[in-house]
Amino acid sequence: MNKLFALVLAGMACVPAVQAEPVSILFVGNSYTFGRNDLVMSYNTANVTDLTNAMWQANATGSNVFEPHPWGGVPGIFKQFTVQAGLDYDVALSTRNAASLRGHFLNSNPADWDLRGNIASRQWGKVVLQEQSDEALPKQPGLASNPAYFSAYANKIEQFVHDGAAQSYREREIIGGTSATCQAITGASAGSCNLLRNVPANANASAATDVYLYQTWARPNLVNAPFTTVTDPVTGAVSFTTTPATSFYPTLEAMTADLHDAYFDLAASNPGFAGVAPVGDSFMSAVASGIATRDIYAPDAGSDALIDLWWDDGTHASTAGSYLSALALFGSITGVDPASLGAGELAAFELGISAADALALQRVASAQLGFAAPVPEPSTWALTLLGLVAVGWRMRRRSAGASLTA
Repeated sequence: MNKLFALVLAGMACVPAVQAEPVSILFVGNSYTFGRNDLVMSYNTANVTDLTNAMWQANATGSNVFEPHPWGGVPGIFKQFTVQAGLDYDVALSTRNAASLRGHFLNSNPADWDLRGNIASRQWGKVVLQEQSDEALPKQPGLASNPAYFSAYANKIEQFVHDGAAQSYREREIIGGTSATCQAITGASAGSCNLLRNVPANANASAATDVYLYQTWARPNLVNAPFTTVTDPVTGAVSFTTTPATSFYPTLEAMTADLHDAYFDLAASNPGFAGVAPVGDSFMSAVASGIATRDIYAPDAGSDALIDLWWDDGTHASTAGSYLSALALFGSITGVDPASLGAGELAAFELGISAADALALQRVASAQLGFAAPVPEPSTWALTLLGLVAVGWRMRRRSAGASLTA
């Protein structure tokens, strides 16, 4: 048996290695993608490409001081998951605070960043589109939603990525059919609905690119917040005002349902989308299953021993929330069960998430995506073992480095 094993190993050594090209993936979005706190924003920046870093350095107009580049964010966490899973992904992000998909496509930002140019900068294997947090919701008085823009410009970007032909259009032609109807649906001016918009061709378009939608989560500050908040423009610290907040939804479930319908209905209506990463549904599942805090404004929210998925402002994700986002994206895009990452997963360790919480969130994402925790195929055992060895080595190396600098 030992001789046979040695012969097999020798034979494997003689087989020339086939080096496949890494899978290139672009995350398009805003702070729901690049993160709200320093740990997430700066996570794994050495191993992902922030395509807006150079633009920010050239002109930071409209940017928040407390959101310095380069960003790693959810894509950085996703990248670490792929490394542990033995997958080769080349990860990039094109993000801007508060950006909508319409803003990405039309480059309507104060610093004239070429966000559409980032999408066209290379041929991507996969593209992930994250819409502004309430854009996809049905319109309500006082709510900054615009579902017509969401569907129109998600479709426009999908077309730009897959077909790439130059486009000339007026928004009335893609929303409503007439100027008056376009204005009524979007709330835009006649000038905006009638403006001829010219978009150059995408020379790197590819029909083979998989385009995914990133379903965002319900916002507690639109559901049960006692007061509105303000954010310090320098530090980013969040504090309450004395102005009562308006609740646009009675429950997190109701808001999640509207977000689910918007994203999944759009994907069903356009075969150009490869699917939806159910991040928002995963948040709701974590709350409903009792592992995450439902009411972040409750007196015991900080001491209930549950996972906090939201940041202090009641809209952005916390560190744990960004981790859950990355898990749902990872499982949706790679087809690998997030639960296979296990208690020793390195991103959780580096982000300060306990092994118990990491496992709980992995199980939530796994169940949301319908995985049945399959046993890895024999061919994947070696990659899994190598990944675990690499994680252990990196943790020991970081520990040694910390002791040397303490």
